[in-house]
Amino acid sequence: MCFDDFSFLILVTLMISKLPNVTTSIFSVMSKMASDFNAINLSQGFPNFESDPLLIELVNKAMKDGFNQYAPMPGDIGLRATICEKVRLLHDRLYDIDKEITITAGATQAIFTVLAALIKKDDEVIIFTPAYDCYEPTIKLFGGITRAVQLEAPFFKPNWEKVENLINSHTKLIIINTPHNPSGAVFSRADLLQLQKLTEKYNLLVLSDEVYEHIIFDDQIHYSVSKFRALSKRSFVVASFGKTFHNTGWKIGYCLAPKLLMNEFKKIHQYNVFSVNNPIQKALAIYLSTPKNYLSLSSFYQKKRDLFLELIKESKFKYHPTEGTYFQLLDFSSITDLSDLDFTEKLTKTHKLATIPTSVFNQNQSDNRQIRVCFAKTNDVLISAAKIINSI
Repeated sequence: MCFDDFSFLILVTLMISKLPNVTTSIFSVMSKMASDFNAINLSQGFPNFESDPLLIELVNKAMKDGFNQYAPMPGDIGLRATICEKVRLLHDRLYDIDKEITITAGATQAIFTVLAALIKKDDEVIIFTPAYDCYEPTIKLFGGITRAVQLEAPFFKPNWEKVENLINSHTKLIIINTPHNPSGAVFSRADLLQLQKLTEKYNLLVLSDEVYEHIIFDDQIHYSVSKFRALSKRSFVVASFGKTFHNTGWKIGYCLAPKLLMNEFKKIHQYNVFSVNNPIQKALAIYLSTPKNYLSLSSFYQKKRDLFLELIKESKFKYHPTEGTYFQLLDFSSITDLSDLDFTEKLTKTHKLATIPTSVFNQNQSDNRQIRVCFAKTNDVLISAAKIINSI
């Protein structure tokens, strides 16, 4: 191929690309760097330990029992019924099993499908930054415009006055994420009531990303939008089983929404995914019917968090104990003047510890000199990582 041909291909690619400025995600970049430099990987958010053997056994049994063909498009009826009961138990909200619950190929697919169903050219979506990195590219993909409200360290609590100031005639949707990735902050009851007030006042919809709903610490409460009647009537709720039960590779989650909204969701879902892994759905239906299997997770992960923070308490990093998720932010401003991108690269290559720079999630990529670490690791990995952190 001559240079002119190659230049032509570049030009055509730029002309047809709907996301010309989107590059490889920071999670893939840092995980590859961790592999290349043989570093302990606390960057990407996945556990390095196995799921409950009972759940694995239930999946194997479902496969052996022949549940290996397509599941129904909305998901296995038994799993939808179990989810319905879980939400009723936790949030006193009864969703219609047939019309308001859909099983998805992970939470990211659910988020994509919600945005595909709702967002048209020039629609505006309010998000809170630092934000999970799939929100904004998907909004742009469908011609929407992102308006960001920056959550301020160290507590990362929403400023609802700033939110209201962004609302205009083009605003269609507000995306919230609680417990919040990457900060670990948890929205309060007062926050949800403020959100409810704004959505009613301006007739807005909500996408509530609640994938860490069962990982919350220090006796705090997860307030789902499902718990608030007026808010739930105009909201999609997205959740994840992969995050919950240490099986992120299974890519299975669910979406809740009132009938009219779920009808629009299913129009996209049926052609995007159609149906989700059948034997895993059968297994989860049985596993979730025992509430302790998800109610015990907060205690399990709080022990991990507390161990990790105890191990690094003498380090030069500053931190506010995370309130939820399995992530902890560490402030390195007293250690170096390097940017968080440069610092995470140095940590990986020189100190053999891979983490995530948080500027990539912030409005205008502002650098607060913080890194995110994942403590969903075995204790031996946490101990080894803490030794490195303490040595810096």
